[in-house]
Formats: sequence, structure tokens, C-alpha cells
Amino acid sequence: MSSSKNNPILRLLDMIFDTVINFKKVDFVLIDTYSTLNFWYAFIISQCCRLLKIKYIPILHGGNLPNRIKKNPFLSRLLFNNSYINITPSGYLFHHLKEFQIKNVKQIPNTISVSEYNHDLRNIVRPRLLWVRAFASIYNPEMALKVFSKLKKIYPDAELCMVGPYKDMSKEVVQQLIEKNKVDIKLSGRLTKAEWTQLSKKYDIFINTTHFDNTPVSVIEAMALGLPIVSTNVGGIPFLLEDRENALLVNDSDVDEMVKSITELIENPELARKLSVNGRKEAEQFDWNVVKNQWKEILK
Repeated sequence: MSSSKNNPILRLLDMIFDTVINFKKVDFVLIDTYSTLNFWYAFIISQCCRLLKIKYIPILHGGNLPNRIKKNPFLSRLLFNNSYINITPSGYLFHHLKEFQIKNVKQIPNTISVSEYNHDLRNIVRPRLLWVRAFASIYNPEMALKVFSKLKKIYPDAELCMVGPYKDMSKEVVQQLIEKNKVDIKLSGRLTKAEWTQLSKKYDIFINTTHFDNTPVSVIEAMALGLPIVSTNVGGIPFLLEDRENALLVNDSDVDEMVKSITELIENPELARKLSVNGRKEAEQFDWNVVKNQWKEILK
């Protein structure tokens, strides 16, 4: 169930209303489940489904969900252990759910339609960085700015574009860093998938700076587009990316190491080509035509 309401209370009431009026028309309710405010939406809707005797399936997205389960173990077990099945897109969350004795968990990856992404092979990469994520503290957008500021001293022609909606005060922090470091970057705000994938043609390296992560679709999309990736090695990332095979991985918040990795890509065209080719191959495993049979098996 979903709602287009922005106000949290109205959004929740809309979800409850939709669940109640449609419960006789559906076989399953699919509930996107994250670790922050959305966790409470997921919990309340799941309990409505229990009262109405509807099968519900939480689809787990939040890279910080293990901490949410630790913080609210009783509510988490009410949500997950009474579901028809729990779907996790990553080995990372699968591992943690089993660790917390959550029952009936199946791993089905996030999907994309690979045919919608033109693969541009990067043989030679320039210091043109693309960052695509929400401006929220858990995604650490200020790290991207710090990395770029240091890279600019090595490559004066370096560029950075940051794409994503503004969720908290992170945008203001980035703006302050821009002024402090006297650098010029492009802040595009929220873009549609078609808009940002078109924009990606102007850039050569995709950077992912998050503190927490699960299986980010933006990273899968970047691989499909042929962008070599440099990412923090957090949460579900090591279950998705392999260092020096389809990405370069660095420690959380390690600005110097990310600068070093970006520099290596620029100076080593062979490595850039390898990551571009292998990234596309990995992304193809997430194509809907590959994954859909797993969903059919569950929903039949």
C-alpha cells in the first residue's frame, strides 16, 4: 500500500484507510520497510493486516535495520515473525535477521530493467564525480564534498555533481563546506531516473559515501551505466561489491583513502575499464527478467 501524502499523520491515515477498504480485494499486502520513520508505518500497517487476517510481506530496505531491531526487538518480532514471508534484497540483512531469530526470510535482490541503461565503457576516466543519494546524515554527503575539495588540489579541472532530494540539514552542511573550501559543485536536487541517467554521461566516476547501506539501487544503476564505483565498505555493500573486481572500497568516512582510490582510477585506465565491464555484468544479475520468477514462486 502507498500514499502520496507528505504530512506523516495524514500519510499513515491514508495507508490505514487503503488497507481497510481494500482488504477483501487483495491476496497480499507488500510493505516497504525501512529503519527510520517508515518502520512505524510498516509496523502499524502490519498489525492492521493481522487484525484483518490479510497476508503481508515486509520488503526490507533499510541498511540500518539491524540497529532498529536491536532498539525495538519486541515490535520487530511482532512485525516480522507474523508475516507471510520476509523479503530481503541483500545477504547483509538476511544474515542479521537470522541472527535476531526472525523466521521465514528469503533473499530476493532489488531489480532494475537493464535494457533501460546504456552501458558506456569507461576506458579513460577524468576527475568528474557523480554522487546520487538523498541528502541525509546516514548517507554522509559531506564526505563527497571533502573528497572533492582534496581532489581539486590534485586535478584543478575536477567536477562534482550531487543528485538527490534534501531530507535533513545535510544540505546546509554541504553548503557551508562549499563556502569554506571555496569550491564549485553542481547540486541538482531530486531528478527522475531518466534525468540522472542522462546526466551520468557527463561524468566518469560514481562515488558512494554512506555510513549505512543495504543494496542501494543507485549503485546497481551506476554499474549498469558503466560508471566505475568508489564506495565506503559499510552494511550490505561488501555483499554487493567486491573490492578491485567491480568497485574500489574504502573505510567509512575515510576521505584520504577515497581520494587515493579515485586518483588510481584516473591514472590506471586498465583498472577503470575492468570495473566498468565487471560492474555491468553484476548489474545484469538484478534484471527484472532474471529475478521475477522468484517473486512468482512466492505469490503463486
